[in-house]
Amino acid sequence: MSALAIILAKRGYSISGSDKKDSHSLKHLAAQGIKIFKDQNSKNIQELCKGNFLQPLIVVSTAVPANNSELRAAKKNGLKIAHRSDILAALIKKQASIAVAGSHGKTTTSTFIATLLTKSNQDPTAVIGGVLPYLNTNGHVGRGKWLVAEADESDGSLLKFKAEIGVITNLELDHTDHYTDLKALIKTMKSFGRNCKQLLANNDCPNIRKNIKATAWWSTKTIKGVDFAALPKKIHGNKTIADIYEKGQLIGQIEIPIPGIHNLSNAIAAIAACRLAGISFDLLRKNLYYLKTPGRRFEFRGIWQGRQIVDDYAHHPSEVEATLKMARLMINSDAIPLPKSPKRIVTIFQAHRYSRLQQFLNDFAIALGESDLILIAPIYSAGETPIKGVNNEILLSCIRKHYSSIPILIANELNKLPHLLEKNTQEDDLILTLGAGDINKLWGILQPYKENNKWEGSQIAA
Repeated sequence: MSALAIILAKRGYSISGSDKKDSHSLKHLAAQGIKIFKDQNSKNIQELCKGNFLQPLIVVSTAVPANNSELRAAKKNGLKIAHRSDILAALIKKQASIAVAGSHGKTTTSTFIATLLTKSNQDPTAVIGGVLPYLNTNGHVGRGKWLVAEADESDGSLLKFKAEIGVITNLELDHTDHYTDLKALIKTMKSFGRNCKQLLANNDCPNIRKNIKATAWWSTKTIKGVDFAALPKKIHGNKTIADIYEKGQLIGQIEIPIPGIHNLSNAIAAIAACRLAGISFDLLRKNLYYLKTPGRRFEFRGIWQGRQIVDDYAHHPSEVEATLKMARLMINSDAIPLPKSPKRIVTIFQAHRYSRLQQFLNDFAIALGESDLILIAPIYSAGETPIKGVNNEILLSCIRKHYSSIPILIANELNKLPHLLEKNTQEDDLILTLGAGDINKLWGILQPYKENNKWEGSQIAA
C-alpha cells in the first residue's frame, strides 16, 4: 500500500491515507507530501469529499475489515472503492512488467531484480513489499521501460496481473485463511502463469516442477533441463560463489555478497529475469556486488550488551529453517556480514496468526531446532480471533518433544524480553528476532533499557 501511495503521489495524484498504528512508513509517506490522518474515522472521508470537484477513489487492502469506519463512510457516500491489487494491475498494464510471485523470497527476488536493472541503467519503477536498500524505498518511480512488482498470492488478487515476465519462486501451503489446501494455491498460480507472456520458474521446487508450465526454468542443483543454473562452489557466512550456466553451457562464475542457498536461488532468479529482459550477463555479473537483502531480511539492528541483534521477517517454517541454517554458517566463523563472530544462536520467535501456528505447529517446532536457546514471544494475531488450544505453551511442548535439551522460555509481553535476554543470554550471542508481526519493535524496546551503562551501539543498516 505504501509503495503504491508513493508512486501515485510522484506521478501527480493527490494522495491521503490512514493507518491504525503509527510507523516509520507513515512518516516516510508524510515526507513525500502525502496527507496522513492520525486516526481512522468517518470524518476523514467527509473531509476528502468537501471542496473537491472529483470524488476521491478509496483504495483498501484485504486487511481492512468491512466494518471499518472509513470504508463504511465511503460506501455510504457512494464513492468508488478499489482493492490495492486493482491499482497495481493498472500500473502493470501500462508498461512492461516483471511480476514476482511465490510462497517465499518474493520481496528479496524483486529487490535483486530492481537493483540489477537500476545498476544496468534501466531505471525501473519498483513496487515492492520491503525497503529496497539501494534506493532506500519500497516504491520508486523510474523513467525506464520496466516495472518490477511483488505479486502477493495471500488473497489471490495476483490473478489481475498480466505481466511481460512472471516469476514463481516456490510453492508451499500458506495463508490457510484464504487457501483450503495446496491444490487451491497451485490452481491460482497456474492462472497467474497463464496471464504472463513469459513465465520463469524454480525447477528445484517439486510443487512447481510437477504442476506449472513455465517457458524458462532456473536451478541451484542441476543444469539438466533448465535454462539458467547457479551451482554453488563455495558457501561462506558472508558470501556464496557459484558457476553460472545458460542452456547447459558454463558462461562464468559469480560471487554474491549474501549467504544462504535460498539467497543464491533468489539471485539466479533475478539474473534470469534480467537476462529475459535483455540485459547482458557481463553487465549483471559486474553489478552483483550491489545486491543487498531488503529490510527485515536478516537485518542487523545493532549491539546490545555485547549481543548482536538481527531481525528477520521469517514467519513460515521453511523460512525459519532457511534463516537459522544461514545463521549457523556464521557461528565461530570469520567470514560473516556482522561486526564480530557470534558463538550461539538465540532465537526469539513470534508466531504470525493463530491459524498459521495451528496449521504448521510441528513444522515450526522442528525448524526452530537449529537454535541454542529459544524465546517465544506473544502471538501476533494479525486481526484473527484466538483459536482455542492454539497458544505458545502448545508450541513449547511440541518443541520439547523434538529437542529436549534446548532451553525454551515464554515471554507474555514484548516488554518482558529485555529482562529475559539479560538474565539468560551472554555476550557474543547472536539474537535473532523472527516473525512478520511486531517483534521488530524489540530493538526500540532494548535501546532505553540501560543498566550499569552496559548498553552500547546504535541502529545500523545491514
